[in-house]
Amino acid sequence: MSNAADVSDNPDADLDQIPLRRALLSVSDKHGLIDLARALHDGGVELISTGGTAKAIAEAGLPVGEVAETTGFPEILDGRVKTLHPLVHGGLLGKRSDPTHTEQMAAHGIQPIDLLVVNLYPFRETVARGGDFQACIENIDIGGPAMIRAAAKNHGAVAVLTDPADYPALLAELAAEGGRTGAALRRRLAAAAFSHTAGYDAAVSGWFAQQLGDPLPKEIALAGTRVETLRYGENPHQEAAFYRAGKARPGVATAEQLQGKQLSYNNINDTDAAFELVAEFERPAVAIIKHANPCGVAEGESLSGAYAQALACDPVSAFGGIIAVNRSLDAATAEKIAELFAEVVIAPEVEGDARDLLASKKNLRLLITGGLPDPAEAGTTAKTVSGGLLVQSRDSGRIAADQLRAVTRRQPSEAEIADLLFAFRVAKHVKSNAIVYARSGATLGIGAGQMSRVDSARIAAIKAEQAFGAGAAKGCVVASDAFFPFADGLLAAVEAGATAVIQPGGSVRDEEVIAAADDAGLAMVFTGLRHFRH
Repeated sequence: MSNAADVSDNPDADLDQIPLRRALLSVSDKHGLIDLARALHDGGVELISTGGTAKAIAEAGLPVGEVAETTGFPEILDGRVKTLHPLVHGGLLGKRSDPTHTEQMAAHGIQPIDLLVVNLYPFRETVARGGDFQACIENIDIGGPAMIRAAAKNHGAVAVLTDPADYPALLAELAAEGGRTGAALRRRLAAAAFSHTAGYDAAVSGWFAQQLGDPLPKEIALAGTRVETLRYGENPHQEAAFYRAGKARPGVATAEQLQGKQLSYNNINDTDAAFELVAEFERPAVAIIKHANPCGVAEGESLSGAYAQALACDPVSAFGGIIAVNRSLDAATAEKIAELFAEVVIAPEVEGDARDLLASKKNLRLLITGGLPDPAEAGTTAKTVSGGLLVQSRDSGRIAADQLRAVTRRQPSEAEIADLLFAFRVAKHVKSNAIVYARSGATLGIGAGQMSRVDSARIAAIKAEQAFGAGAAKGCVVASDAFFPFADGLLAAVEAGATAVIQPGGSVRDEEVIAAADDAGLAMVFTGLRHFRH
């Protein structure tokens, strides 16, 4: 590579191409390391390195100097201190265009470092594989982030690589530009480096907060790794990308796509909603989602039976929807799904015959996750607002039969209790105000996202009649995600034919609502747990 004249006397050097003469490599992920080191060596670049990286380069037959030889100071404290030295950081931070810097570097024997290649200790991987507290602590990198930040700050003269995927771009530029790096590449790599260290620090701080049982610390850092750039966001004029963040919770972010075109922003949002909902059930279950709301949910003895009942609830809305199942997708269910135009099918696994049946549906995205998310798992969710973030613990609340409090004269039957619990689990995943009519482990009608709970109750009844005919809801149960503030919403459910009600309770008018339920001969239970979803 080029040994062009020094640029230290050029006040605009930060805007120029910089010759690459000396590189420091220190990586935990050694993918592509030897090819990179060999290409740099062949171009006349001096290589210096640390520990295992230096050993790997030397074993490949390439000359490499140890950082300890450069600094004159050995690695100490079990390797915790090896690159934290002025001869390293001075070489990274010294401004080549500043005469004062170059004079001081010369006076102290500091040689410039033109390229830093670093990726960090595998902290996230250690956490993911269940490492104990001390193992996780030892995998918090200190010297690596310090060097990365130094090189990225001084990107006017120094190139920094933190991702093996960027090695080819650097080598291509060196080949095209006679052994020099350009300002545009160095800036792009610097931005990626700061994102990398920010994500790393966010992982460490998030883990510490979890260890302390503090999901809402004074300062919070959220980070993600871009999976792909999407065609657009909710609408074509919006830019969007998909990021994977945090713990590997089974779902759309960790799924393998077996077929179909790229998922859209809205596909991803709806698929997540569908899979989180279907994971609520222990028996074989199917959820069909449209615009983040369920249009049909059912559980049964088989997936194919549950699918038929879920589809029957609202076959019109199901067209172009998202289908989630909580069992390995079998051929019988896949055959029925193939009769409908669906955007996405997501399942823990897919049997071979089912995959073959869906293969002809070229536009259908088929995803497998390898598991189900745990509805009771702790965690946090976040959304942006103007100038801020709203962060909360995940809605992991669940109600069991022995937690229900009957408040009416008539007690619910065992069959009604089973349907009440089913309907309330569905209501948890319906945008508020939410009303769900259900019978025999299947939804009959769903009212979602209305400003009035009365309107939600009436819309759900209309949907039931559209799907199953007049009087379809007679003898069903009804779930409300929050309390009935007045008796009118309850009376709308009575008018539809409901005989049992599940709701959180807690309204100042509870007694009025209970009296109305008693007058209508309803059985009503309170959960004491609300499921607003916005």
